Amino acid sequence: MAITRRHLLQSAASTVIAPALGAAAGFPAINSAHAQSTASEPAWRHALSLFGDVKYPADVKHFDYVNPDAPKGGMVRQISIGTFDNFNIAVSGVKGKIAPAIGLIYETLTSGAQDEIATYYGLLAESFAYPDDFSWAKYRLRKEARWQDGKPVTPEDVLFSLEVLRKYNPMYSAYYRHVAKAEKTGEGEVTFTFDSPGNRELPTIVGEITVLPKHWWEGVDSDGKKRDISATTLEKPLGSGPYRIKDFTAGRSVVLERVKDYWGANLPVQVGTNNFDEQRFEFFRDNLVALEAFKADQADWILENSAKQWATAYDFPAVAEKRVIKEQFPMRSVGRMQGFIFNLRRDLFKDVRLRRAFNYAFDFEEMNKQLFYGAYKRINSYFSGTDLASSGLPEGQELQILETVRDKVPAEVFTTPYTNPVGGNPEAVRANLREGVRLLKEAGFEIKDGKLVDASGKPVSVEFLTSEPPMERLMLFYKPSLERLGITVSIRTIDDAQYENRLRNFDFDIVTDVWAQSLSPGNEQRDFFGSQSADSPGGKNTPGIKNPAVDALIDRIIFAKNRTELVAACKALDRVLLWNFYVVPQYGTDSWNFARWDRFSHAEPLPKYAISGFPTVWWWDAEKAAKVGKA
Repeated sequence: MAITRRHLLQSAASTVIAPALGAAAGFPAINSAHAQSTASEPAWRHALSLFGDVKYPADVKHFDYVNPDAPKGGMVRQISIGTFDNFNIAVSGVKGKIAPAIGLIYETLTSGAQDEIATYYGLLAESFAYPDDFSWAKYRLRKEARWQDGKPVTPEDVLFSLEVLRKYNPMYSAYYRHVAKAEKTGEGEVTFTFDSPGNRELPTIVGEITVLPKHWWEGVDSDGKKRDISATTLEKPLGSGPYRIKDFTAGRSVVLERVKDYWGANLPVQVGTNNFDEQRFEFFRDNLVALEAFKADQADWILENSAKQWATAYDFPAVAEKRVIKEQFPMRSVGRMQGFIFNLRRDLFKDVRLRRAFNYAFDFEEMNKQLFYGAYKRINSYFSGTDLASSGLPEGQELQILETVRDKVPAEVFTTPYTNPVGGNPEAVRANLREGVRLLKEAGFEIKDGKLVDASGKPVSVEFLTSEPPMERLMLFYKPSLERLGITVSIRTIDDAQYENRLRNFDFDIVTDVWAQSLSPGNEQRDFFGSQSADSPGGKNTPGIKNPAVDALIDRIIFAKNRTELVAACKALDRVLLWNFYVVPQYGTDSWNFARWDRFSHAEPLPKYAISGFPTVWWWDAEKAAKVGKA
């Protein structure tokens, strides 16, 4: 699937776009994405792009990367790690664990192409308009857009969705904070008014909103009980998308069935997608159990995120017989920071020198050799793997941007290229630990009787918290190095529900977390790192960062006037986040490791900015399946 900001926000499976049944091929006849406006009113467009040109014209028949004649049929069985107890996306991340399959049930106003950056075409909306100052945006809904009960999708549904998502979900509250007003302004038309001009991202991100059925949520369930949008539910939801829930077992599996009369099936940019009659999601406690299920042909496709497993565990007969295919796909569409996250809300972690000492104690090179077969690289950027990552010393426009916050950032931002400490041999490890001890002493800590104590004499102890048993290996490797600094370390593994509750209550010392970044960062950075989100339960500002320089740099990203300024602002933010040592960076790779039973095919080439494109643009290949054998 392609990585867009919407996927980064809600981690849902992608759906790609849809026009009217019976409509002629192509988008509505509105000239082009850059149609000329009248003197008084901006033009209606068939596509939106943050920066640069739109690839597909209004008369496009289908995306380049699909097979328009892909057969429909078959089942694909996918793996999900963890569990679920909720189908209500309005409270996802705040209450309950959402089922990932929900992304195929609901739709958004727009959807991105998988071979373009920050470009969006109409899904529920057929066209859009906004003025040159980006102070508002209009969306015109398709008349043919339907909920799966046959009722039309209306502006009232859009307004309802914006209201409840912002009210009950901190992530959306931060993401759409600049939407000052939303209203119905015509038949099938919604206008979003923004709190200030100049934010070129706002017209596009309001198109990413997941639209919920107002009439369904305001109705009653099969028992006559009124539905509650503020609560979790396992009632099968009503959607407008190409799939609906056929069956599920709470916490264990979800089966989706293709909607045969899906209203948007003939949209040119939808042709060649949603090819499986059924998609089954099986939930497993951890990757090891999931791998055994995959080997036993209880799942068709697996993402292997363990370098050790990739190197050693795929030697079973089906791989040798080429019935199971191992394949690597390059990472082009996403940057990431993964690390040990300090809870800055606790006094112990407020001093940057202590946080930096933790980094000096992390011997990544030895861990990479012993645990990961040398497969990983140390992460040194919050936008690792993209052109948004900082390096060397700031210069040009990046330096100009940083000068505006010079008095609020560490001096090293301007004088020293950021690098992580390098270990891997006894001499380097000893030197790093000595530097860690120096930093701790400078911060007022000292070692007494082998234990690190603060200025008041209180011993320093930390708890590493996780819900993923495989992470214990990493933490256990790290523990002895911290203990050499005199820190008492405990490791605790709990179930998903307990873990989510503790995070929402900010009841943790150190956890592992990941920030995934699109190639066009914007308003979601407020939820990731902004002061306003630091105390919002369920948000992505896990450390609790409250830094005026970070806030100012996020504004520079959001209000960037072109791609060059956006890249410079992202590099500036990256550098400031790194030099504040909010995390101990962990590791990453340049590719995704997948294995699959060879029952599927796809068009060539796969879209550039997709993660394999599976299962969106793949299909069941009956001939291959016959050779592989029945599941």
